[in-house]
Amino acid sequence: MTIKKRFIGSLLAGLLMAGGALAEPLKIGYSDWPGWVAWEIAIEKKMFEKEGVDVQFEWFDYVASMDAFAAGQLDAVAMTNGDALVTGSTGAQNVMILINDYSAGNDMIVGAPGIKSIKDLKGKKIGVEVGFVDHLLLLNALEKNGMTEDDVELVNVPTNETPQVLASGQVDAIGAWQPSSGQALKLVPGSKRIYSSANEPGLIYDVLAVSPASLSAHKEEWKKVVKVWYQAVDYLKDPATRDDAISIMAARVGLSALEYKGFIDGTKILTLKEALPFMKKAEGFKSLYGSTEIADQFNVDNKVYSDKQPVDSYIDPSIMESL
Repeated sequence: MTIKKRFIGSLLAGLLMAGGALAEPLKIGYSDWPGWVAWEIAIEKKMFEKEGVDVQFEWFDYVASMDAFAAGQLDAVAMTNGDALVTGSTGAQNVMILINDYSAGNDMIVGAPGIKSIKDLKGKKIGVEVGFVDHLLLLNALEKNGMTEDDVELVNVPTNETPQVLASGQVDAIGAWQPSSGQALKLVPGSKRIYSSANEPGLIYDVLAVSPASLSAHKEEWKKVVKVWYQAVDYLKDPATRDDAISIMAARVGLSALEYKGFIDGTKILTLKEALPFMKKAEGFKSLYGSTEIADQFNVDNKVYSDKQPVDSYIDPSIMESL
C-alpha cells in the first residue's frame, strides 16, 4: 500500500470515528428532585427534537447519578452546587452551566412529636446524612438559634432512610429533602417541620453540571439543552399548560398530580430572568458563587475533602448569558 493510500485510509477512519462521536447523544443523569424532574416535560413534549439536539436522560438515585458521572458514564449530571464540589474533589471535574432552582422549603428539619422548635433539639439526637446539604441546613438553623453542633448529637443516616429512623424513635429529629422529608411528616403523626430551606433561600442551588471535555467539544449543543430547559420552565409556569406539566412530573415519580404540586411549591424553579442575577459574582446566598464558597468551607470543615476547591472554575455563566 502506498503512503498516499495509507493516509487516505487513516483519514477515512478518523472521519468515521469523529462521525460516531458526534452521533452519540449527550448523556445526562437526573434524579428525584422537582427542579430536575421538570426535565421530564422537555422529554415528553419532544422539545429536544424540535431544537435539534440529541440527548439521553438516565434516571438514577441521587448519589448513584454522581457516581456514574464520576465514572465517566455521563456527560452531565443534576446535583446541588455543594455536591458539584464534592464530585470535583474526587477528580471528576465539572462545570455548572445552569441553575435549575433553589430549594424553598423542600429541605426540612422535621421534629418528632413534642419537638416544636430548633431550641427543643438541645441534647437531642438528629438523623441526617453527614456532609450533605441538610447537614448544612441544620448547622445554619442551630447558629440562628444560638446553638452549635456540640449542643446536639448527630446520627449519620442516609437521606432516604430518615423517615423510618424518625418513626422508629431512634432520633428526635431528621434533616432531609423531598420526598423523604414529606414522607417523614406523613409517617410520624404529630411530627412537625421546625425549619426549612424556606428560611435559607439560596443556601441550596440545584444545577446542571457538565464535564469540561463535553462542554468544550459540544458547547453549541449544550446551549440548545439550556434553551430547552427554559422552554420546559415556561410550560410549567404557563397557567394554560401548568396542570399538564405537573401531571408529567408526577407520573415520573409515581405520585398524584395533587400530591406533587406541593413538592413544586417548595422549589423555586427559576426562569432565565430570575436565574441570571444569581450567576453574578457576590458573597452570600444571593449568588451561586457566594453560596458555593459557603458550601466549600462547610465541606472542608466537615472533612468531606481536605483542600478548598477553586470555586470560580466550577461555574460558567456564559451559556445562560448568551440566551
